[in-house]
Amino acid sequence: MKNYAGILYLLCGIAAGSLLGLFFPAYVPYVKPLGDIFLNLLFTAVVPLVFFAIASVISHLSISRETGKLIGIMSLVFTGSVLLATVFTLLACYLFPVNLTVTATAILPASAAPDAGDQLIQLLTVSDFYTLLSRKSMLALMIFAGLTGAAARRSGAAGEAFRAFLLAGNAVMKNVIYYIMLLGPVGLGAYFAFQITATGMQVIGVYAQLLVNAHWISLAYYFLGFSAYAFLAGGIPAVKSYWRYNITPSVTALATCSSIATIPANLEAAERMRVPQRTGDVVIPLGAALHKEGSAIAAVIKVVVALAMVHQTINGWHDVLLAVFIALLVSVIEGGIPNGGYIGQLLIVSAYHLPAEVLPVIIIIGTLLDPAATLLNATGDTAAALLIARLTRSP
Repeated sequence: MKNYAGILYLLCGIAAGSLLGLFFPAYVPYVKPLGDIFLNLLFTAVVPLVFFAIASVISHLSISRETGKLIGIMSLVFTGSVLLATVFTLLACYLFPVNLTVTATAILPASAAPDAGDQLIQLLTVSDFYTLLSRKSMLALMIFAGLTGAAARRSGAAGEAFRAFLLAGNAVMKNVIYYIMLLGPVGLGAYFAFQITATGMQVIGVYAQLLVNAHWISLAYYFLGFSAYAFLAGGIPAVKSYWRYNITPSVTALATCSSIATIPANLEAAERMRVPQRTGDVVIPLGAALHKEGSAIAAVIKVVVALAMVHQTINGWHDVLLAVFIALLVSVIEGGIPNGGYIGQLLIVSAYHLPAEVLPVIIIIGTLLDPAATLLNATGDTAAALLIARLTRSP
């Protein structure tokens, strides 16, 4: 239950806000500023958090030659599976479109986006250093942080003090985010009270419909996608073996709501699935941090919902490619950066030029989807390990 504490606290805050908006709407204007304060704190802290997290990880990155081939194949399998999960979700959302006209009444329209070329430039780079400090330049900040981390790593002994500074800054920002997220139930509860006052109880039905759609998409991928990977790895026998030994990791993932906590169960399951130990010992721990198909599926759903709130849809190849890119990025940063899910949600708002009022809604959706996403994130690692073992032809 400890890993579900954050979700339960948020749900309690949302429930309290809903009751306030339903029965005491006159008091909502007095509590709404609490939601604005929470969002402003989150916006302020996320920039240094992203910089220190990415720069510190890259500055201390080390890969041995012995695992180079395995890492290369693993990267291809991880990326390919996340891409397939993303395309699967985009297709499902296209066939079953989201309708959020009810909740859009309280949201300002999105700002007009530039053409594809200019948007790509603005997404990846900025013209002045100080603009990196804006949440609207999130991806450019990630790229700059990566370059800084690589430069610190290459500097050797001369950069030792700076690398220590990056680690210390990362540790400090983790605790800053921890304190801010303590206000999450209050801030999101205040926002939900405002939503109930503006739109009535219909908003509850809209959220319920969204969650039903999101969960059936997740479950469909859970059974179809992972069965397909196991089949590619070893045919019908591998499929039977996968589902026979995947029960314990699945239950563990749902019980703990943590990919990291599922690592021991996944290692044992991989061994029983006859994945070579050398492969499993590398793929399972790294997959827990960097291979998150559930997070990619949730990211696409958040993109669709966020656009629907401002009466937009994913329209054309440019929007599709941007959604795929965001899903890939979120699948990595959600495990590699503390509170990476919130950073991914900020990236969605920034990349699609959406108003800040969209953020609380996709935070709530992300929180409610977390158990299903964790199930996919954790159990997808053993399916990937089967396929990687086949491709590396380990003895």
